[in-house]
Amino acid sequence: MRFVWTICGLLSLTLGTLGVVLPLLPTVPFLLLAAFCFAKGSDRLHHWLLSHRIFGPPIEEWRTKGAISRVAKRWSTVSILAVLAMSFLLNVAWPVFGLQIIILTAVLTFIWTRPNS
Repeated sequence: MRFVWTICGLLSLTLGTLGVVLPLLPTVPFLLLAAFCFAKGSDRLHHWLLSHRIFGPPIEEWRTKGAISRVAKRWSTVSILAVLAMSFLLNVAWPVFGLQIIILTAVLTFIWTRPNS
């Protein structure tokens, strides 16, 4: 079973890393999931992830305070607005665009109501 947890952790880490450059793919939730999976599957990878100079601090802030950095909140907002603008410019069907607005507004509400780290 540790093998399955490790594979899930690696997949989550990959998605989180891709989320750094892809606008709609979130980074921190996948990193949190990777940390959870590694805690069950690989002590070495879990330690590596938590001590990583880039990935470690946001995970630790979330674990200890439930906090998201102001910079991450701003980038999330910019990313979400870019996705909505792209959808609008691509003339996405109104029901899909409306659903995007509802879901992404809920995501932004969640993000901005978390404490700042």
